[in-house]
Order: sequence, then structure tokens, then C-alpha cells
Amino acid sequence: MRKKGGKMFVFSAKKRTIVFAVFLAIFIAVTVAVFTVKGGTEPTSRPQGKRTVVLDAGHGGVDAGVTGKGGLKEADFNLDMVFRLQKALEKEGYSVVLTRKDEKGLYGDGDENFKRADMQARKEIIRSASPDLFISVHANKYPSSDRRGAQAFFDEFNPSGKALAEAIQISFNRLNERYVGRTFSALSGDYYVLKCTFAPSVILECGFLSNPEDEALLSDDGYRDALVEAILNGVVEYSAKGEHSERGKVS
Repeated sequence: MRKKGGKMFVFSAKKRTIVFAVFLAIFIAVTVAVFTVKGGTEPTSRPQGKRTVVLDAGHGGVDAGVTGKGGLKEADFNLDMVFRLQKALEKEGYSVVLTRKDEKGLYGDGDENFKRADMQARKEIIRSASPDLFISVHANKYPSSDRRGAQAFFDEFNPSGKALAEAIQISFNRLNERYVGRTFSALSGDYYVLKCTFAPSVILECGFLSNPEDEALLSDDGYRDALVEAILNGVVEYSAKGEHSERGKVS
């Protein structure tokens, strides 16, 4: 009890119970609000969308690319590699878009300049996909048959493409050390498809069909799987570092 205005003011048990209940309700409400703002013990997680990778099998149709002395055609090798890469990337949770899905080139019978039409079609596919990563698969050639090894290329004006190429090159070099006896650096190059998007973009020259030993390796299923694993490891390593440019858009 307490005095109020010279009179004795008495809280009944019922009133004390009501006041306690009100304060308890206020306390609970404030506590819930604080935990909601800070995330509480069970924060709501936002689902992350799949990253989109465009895989480009170089050449196709009348353009077979390089053909080794053993008969391996680059266009066929490239297509088989992107199919293998597609499976590996999708297994890791990536969404994959292919520019070329069969042995044909991306041009029509009426196109006078099939090469220009083919490259324009690839550009449109890349643009429509708005990818997070772009990878074009090729096999190399050189006038001298002693040149060997797998190497990644990037556009010099795309820093994120350089980072992706370097990550893949590290994985490539594990194979290069074993089969070629040396390592290589990722290199910049002036390639049309690397300029079709602001996304990290690379061209992967998986070996030299002008070299008999490389051609034998590129013809081997086991080695192709090893290349796929190397590329996948590079992509995952790059992605883990969070080195991403804005989603792909054509300049």
C-alpha cells in the first residue's frame, strides 16, 4: 500500500495480477520484435537462385575447326566436352545453357556468310541467357607439332574473366605437369564470343590437335573426364571466392 493525496491507496490482488499481465505482455512483444529484426534463433533463409553457365561448343556444321592427323575433328570433340561439362555442372547445382546441341552449325541454308550468321546466333543465345559465366570449349593448333597442353584465354578488358581463366588454368596445370611436363599461364586474347557478355568469360583450348600425343589424349574418354573435372574445379573455386561481375548483358 502507499499514500496518495494523504489517503491510503491499496492495490488489490486482482489489480496486481492485471498489472503484471500487462507488463508481461509488453515484455514478450518487445522481445519478439527484437528477435525478428535481428533474425532471432531461427533466421529465415532466402533461397539462392541457380547460377547460369552458357557452354559454347566451338565450330560445327561445315566448320569442323582443326582436324588432327589421327582424324579427330575439333567440332566433334568440343560438342562431346560440353555435354560432359553440362552433366558435371548441373550435378553441382548450376543451370546450363548450350549454344550448340548437335553437329550442325548455327546458321541457315540461306545465309551467304555462314560464319557471321553462326557467331551472331551464338551471341543471341548468350544474350538471352544473361549468364553468370560463359565457357567456350575448343582444341588448338600450331604450325609446329611440338606445341602441347591445355590453356585458358580471357578478354583483357574483363577482369572477372581473367580471374575465372586463372582459376581454371591452375586446374589445367595439374594435367599439364603430368602429361606435358610444364605449366602455362592464362592468356588474354581478342575473341568475338568473349565480348558478347559482361559476365566472366573464357575460351578453353583443351590441347593441340596438331600434336599427335595431345590428339591421342583428347581422343581418350578418361582424359576428357579429367579435363571436365579440372574445368569444374576451376569454376567452383572461382565461384567460392565470390569473384562475380554483374549478370551478363551485351554492351
